[in-house]
Amino acid sequence: MPWAGGMSTHPLSGSVVAVVGATGALGSRIARAAAQRGAHVVLVGRDEGRLREVVHGAPVVVGDLSDPALGDRVVAAAVERHGGLDGVVNAAGVVAFGPLLDTDDVVLEELFLTNVLGPLFLLRRVVPALAQRRGFVAQLSAVVAEAPLPGMAAYAASKAALTAADRALARELRRSGVDVIDVRPPHTETGLASRPLSGTAPTLPPGLDPDVVVTRVLDAIEGGRAELASSDFA
Repeated sequence: MPWAGGMSTHPLSGSVVAVVGATGALGSRIARAAAQRGAHVVLVGRDEGRLREVVHGAPVVVGDLSDPALGDRVVAAAVERHGGLDGVVNAAGVVAFGPLLDTDDVVLEELFLTNVLGPLFLLRRVVPALAQRRGFVAQLSAVVAEAPLPGMAAYAASKAALTAADRALARELRRSGVDVIDVRPPHTETGLASRPLSGTAPTLPPGLDPDVVVTRVLDAIEGGRAELASSDFA
């Protein structure tokens, strides 16, 4: 059902939704909450053992966003178990801190491979399946895409690139019937800041409860929101 901004609502009950990064603090919660709303979830991540603990009995796809063929395997798993794919939520991501001059080239490459190139690899493979069901993609960017900070130049650039891609794809894929939702939550207590690729996180104020972010994301999918800006989490 379209809304005034051109987006469609996407009821989760009965839908088939792949969650990428499904072992992370946000990804695991999104997968469980989507399942509680009636979705058939496909769990995607790098650790098979942990994936199987997220939603009992859900199909799992073990892999990394750096693998261009990951999307093909996600579609295959969804089709084999449930006959198709209605949506993808990308909750995978990495972070790095520190001045650009102190950041190794390999860290820059990993930031953009995981946060930008990997999601684009994935979308090239999953969009045809999503178009068959007029489905959706929801991608978790970050507040730094809107308000980049010193000491996070590379990370902010990667998230800004993801948001730019989402906004362009929202228009590019409109005729195919696939909706693209860009989500830019403020700092959230996921523990990601304690596991950077490099550097040390600055002192940050207390972040949002991850469950709050999860509820807003799923409500946006079901309610036909084109994006969630950081201010939408206030």
